[in-house]
This record gives sequence, C-alpha cells and structure tokens, in this order.
Amino acid sequence: MAWNEPGNGGNKDPWGNRGNSGPPDLDEVVRNMQRKLGGIFGGNKGNDSGSSGSGPAGSIGIGLIAAIIFVVWLLSGIYIIEPAERGVVTRFGAYTHTAMPGPHWHFPYPIERVEVVDVSQIRTVEIGYRSSGGRPETNVQSEALMLTNDENIVDLKIAGQYRIEDAAQYFFNVRTPDTVLRQMMESAVREVVGQSNMDFVLTEGRSEVATRTEQLLQTMLDQHETGLTVTSVSMQDVQPPEQVQAAFADAVRAREDEVRLRNQAEAYANEVLPRARGEAFRIIQEAQAYKSEVVARAEGETSRFLQVMAEYEKSPVVMQERLYLDAMESVYSRSQKVMVDLSSDSNNVLYLPMDRMRGASGSQAAPLDLQNLTAFPNTGSSQSSGTNNARDDVRSRGGR
Repeated sequence: MAWNEPGNGGNKDPWGNRGNSGPPDLDEVVRNMQRKLGGIFGGNKGNDSGSSGSGPAGSIGIGLIAAIIFVVWLLSGIYIIEPAERGVVTRFGAYTHTAMPGPHWHFPYPIERVEVVDVSQIRTVEIGYRSSGGRPETNVQSEALMLTNDENIVDLKIAGQYRIEDAAQYFFNVRTPDTVLRQMMESAVREVVGQSNMDFVLTEGRSEVATRTEQLLQTMLDQHETGLTVTSVSMQDVQPPEQVQAAFADAVRAREDEVRLRNQAEAYANEVLPRARGEAFRIIQEAQAYKSEVVARAEGETSRFLQVMAEYEKSPVVMQERLYLDAMESVYSRSQKVMVDLSSDSNNVLYLPMDRMRGASGSQAAPLDLQNLTAFPNTGSSQSSGTNNARDDVRSRGGR
C-alpha cells in the first residue's frame, strides 16, 4: 500500500515529519544552516532565533571566508615558465610584457592572463605535398606545379622548418601565423622558380633554389612581423610534369653522357699535357746543355789555337814537327794498319792476328802486344819487300 493512501496514518511521511503531513518549511531549513555556521565560527549555539546569523560573530566568519578566497585567488596568479617557453602576459586583453623562464606572478583572471608558448619547438611546413605519420605522401598539384622563366612547368616539392622567435608578435600581429607562413613560402618558392630556367631547377640549381627561398621567406616574415624564424628549407623532389617525363629522361641521359665524355676528355688531357710539358722541358734542357758544351769546346779550341799560334810564331820549325807528330799519332791511333820495323839481317816474319784486330768494337783499334807476336821464317820475297817498304816509310818520315 502506498504511503499517501488513506488509512495509513502519519508515520509514512518520507520527510520524516510524522506529526505533520505537509512538506518541510524552507525558512526553517535556512535557519538551521545559519545556526550551524554560527556555531562553527563562534556564534551562540543555544540561540534558536533567526538573529544568530546576523551578529558580530557571523560577520567575522563571512570576512574570514572572503579573506581565504581572496588569498587563494592571489595565489592562483603564480606560474612557472620552462626554459623552452615564453609567457605572453595580457591585462584585460592588452599585451603588457613577455615572461622569461622562471617563477612569476600575475594578477589572476579576469585581470590578467598568461599565454605560454614553446619557442624551441621546430615546426614543419610542406609545399606541394602532405605527409602524416607513416602514411604515404599526398600530392597537392595546385601547389606543386610551378612555371619557370623559360615557360616550362615543373612539379616541385619543398619543405621548410621554422620556430617561434617572438611570442608577442606571434600572438598579436597575425591572426593565423602558421597559415600565413605557408602562403608566404609558396609565394617565395614560386618567385624563385619563376626567375630560373627549367634545366637549372632540375639539375644543379636545387640547393640554390632552396637557399634563395629561405632568404626571401625570412625577409617577408620580418616585414610582416610574424615573430617566426625559418631554420631550414630543403628541396624534397623536383620533376617535370608526368606527361613529358619520358622525353625528359632521355634528355637527362644525353646530358649525363655529355658530362661523362667531357670528364674523360679532361682526364686524358690532364694525363697527356703534363707528360708533353715534361718532354718539352727535357728537350729544352738537353739543347741548352748541348749548346753550353759546344760553346765551351769552341772556346777551348780557340784558346788552344791561339796558344799554338803564339808558340808557332816563336819557333815555326819545331812547331811544324810537333804538329805533324801529333797529327800522325791521332791518325794512326784510329787506323787498323800495322807497320812493323824489322832488322835487315832477320829472316823471320811476324804473325799478326788481323781477324781480332779488325773485329775489335769501336773506332779505336785494339792495342797490339808486340811481345806476344809469333815469328815465322821468311819464306818469300814479297813479305820481306813489304816489310822493308814499311820500314823505309817509317824511317823516311822519321828523318824529316
């Protein structure tokens, strides 16, 4: 049977008022709470009248609560900035200063607020593609296709890294700094590519395009006071459009062959030219040495001739004899003829080894050992007559 059905009596009241069938009095509940608070903060516990909450003790309790709340509110203004962070302090929404690393205090909300930003975090911006985690890259053709100075189109992907340099400028000067940086970087790389030829961008100009883009992007960021600093810009990939990649690959291979052949030619030239220069230097040195030798010999012969002429003028006969003997000595020293002088009463003929004398190498004849010559008996008149003629020739020349 339900509690409010007739005949159950008053002991079924859910509020516990067994003697009263109506709901509890709200004023009575408030007075009970005031009495309990007054008792906690030193009020009159035995006073059941409604004036207990408005006495001096109640005022002290309320003031104490307000003081505690105020102290807690002031302590809530304490904050700590990490070494890699900066705190932007605003008062009623207006910028006041930037808090450096360390403990600080500010007027709590709603008077002042602190926006903490990590200035050491390196952020990345990508132009021409998007990469997320381990997923494959997504091409953004609207950003990747760029026009070069020679009216060709390249498919370019470039990435940049940046960080926050000035936290106040980052928060207040630009509404969306990261989006603005992406737009500025796309504008900068399009300007650099538009000033370059296609071959330059696709081959040796990749690093230069990245460097010029970084410089131009930083200039634009400084002009707009975005508070951002570009740390690096790197070229990820650059290719001709997909429709002409096959033809371009053939052109690249031809260009590589040209470079290879040029390098081979330069290597051959570097090998041949030093050898030719060394050979030419050697020939010049030999010619100079030969020249010095000929000049020195001519000067020596001239000096000798002058000395001999001076002596000849002093004694012509003696000098004629000496010159004759010197000339004959020089002539006979190179001749293979042998003249032997034998006594008239000798019947022996000397044996001369003509085969060994004629076979001697060089222009100088082999020296003749007269002591080891073998004597044979004189068997004919021809030998004796030849020997006598040789002896007569020697004697006749010696008597002159």
